[in-house]
Amino acid sequence: MHYFLISGEASGDLHGSRLIEALRQLDKEAVFTFLGGDKMAGAAGCAPIVHYRDMAFMGFVEVLKNIRKVGANLRTARESLRMAKPDCLILIDYPSFNLKVAATAHSEGIPVYYYISPKIWAWKKWRIRDIRRLVRRMYSILPFEPEFYRQNGFRSEYVGNPSVEEVDQRMAHAASRADFLAQYKLRDRPLVALMPGSRKAEIHNNLAVMNLALSQFPQYRGVIIGAPGIDDALYKACGAGNIPVIRPESAVDVLVHCRAALVTSGTATLETALAGVPQVVLYRGNGTKLTYDIMKRVLDIDYVSLPNLIVGREIIPEMLQHLCSPAPVADRLGPLLRTDSPVRQAQLDGYADMRRILGTKKAASTAADSIYRDLSELMTRAQSR
Repeated sequence: MHYFLISGEASGDLHGSRLIEALRQLDKEAVFTFLGGDKMAGAAGCAPIVHYRDMAFMGFVEVLKNIRKVGANLRTARESLRMAKPDCLILIDYPSFNLKVAATAHSEGIPVYYYISPKIWAWKKWRIRDIRRLVRRMYSILPFEPEFYRQNGFRSEYVGNPSVEEVDQRMAHAASRADFLAQYKLRDRPLVALMPGSRKAEIHNNLAVMNLALSQFPQYRGVIIGAPGIDDALYKACGAGNIPVIRPESAVDVLVHCRAALVTSGTATLETALAGVPQVVLYRGNGTKLTYDIMKRVLDIDYVSLPNLIVGREIIPEMLQHLCSPAPVADRLGPLLRTDSPVRQAQLDGYADMRRILGTKKAASTAADSIYRDLSELMTRAQSR
């Protein structure tokens, strides 16, 4: 069968590659066309139609500045879908773009599957109308999502969270401390990971705060985990100082050697928690209290970090907007650096609760099996008519 997939960012590229691998196990004749990145290319054995580096625009201003490129990408996706005539379209998060392509697929009679639900439970709930109309099956990777969809007249299946398997595999094959330090030419000092995000705007807003907060603890060495497609020069321009930028295959390869982490809100918060590294979550934006108050009204959630959302309580301090400044962040970081701190232990206990809730399902395999079986039934039904 012919599968057409769309992912618009780095995390989706990784999850998409795992889904492609799982589909290959079930369908030896599988053919793939996709928008995504290098990991999906490796799994599919062909290059993407559009690389996610040319798609990952965040926020109204950034999208507006790149509106021509966004429009060109959308036209390319729609035209490629019509020309390829695949047996299905598989969407991976990235809703603003993906739901527009889903409308094209729907009009062409191509079934649409959604792997990794967009976070419409947080904001833009009106998108549920398009999902009900355009999507055949939704596969969720957060355990609280199916109940949200049930309350809104649609069915979603929790297939497990792919980060659990991915992080555990990386931790099992992590380099020794000595080899890690030698590889990146680091002195043997306690390390703190700085993860300021994967987009330029995020890095610009958060990295300087991270650096200034960490400077209150001179006995610790910061290391910036570089994001794909971001040049070292940008980190230097955004306040990295003399903090080294290292580029592991996975952030987990670094996290396992760190005492704590400062993390911009996003998937990285979940990966850090699964790796068992205490963290403070930062998201500065424009740093004003007004924006914070508006955000609190717009977002229909109590927390922004995934570990807190999963367990339903604050296990990770969230320093958002005007609260995201060096002194308060340093105050929250300090207790997490002490191995005998009850604050640190409470966060680690929260991580254990989170793991129990997430379970051990293999997300990509579970979703691939459902897609393959459902698509096979549809094709058999069509042939018998």
